[in-house]
Amino acid sequence: MLSKSKNEIKIEIENVGHTLCNVLQKKLLENKNVDLAGYDIPHPLSAKSVINVRMKGTSKPETALINAAKEVIKINKSFKLSLDKSLKS
Repeated sequence: MLSKSKNEIKIEIENVGHTLCNVLQKKLLENKNVDLAGYDIPHPLSAKSVINVRMKGTSKPETALINAAKEVIKINKSFKLSLDKSLKS
């Protein structure tokens, strides 16, 4: 964790690129309590991404991040099932 306050969190994740960060950011921004969600990959040769989430009101950024990650997992499972079904037919 790079920084944390009552309504904001900034974390660094290794071995994650634009693909995962982009969909995670999209899911975070679908949450009405999220004020800001963004990510940065500080260097193109680095395998580290920095994710920043700021919340409105008293909502916890950790909760929003966890819920968004769960949604991404659901999407991934659904995609895998659809892909498997398509490849079998």
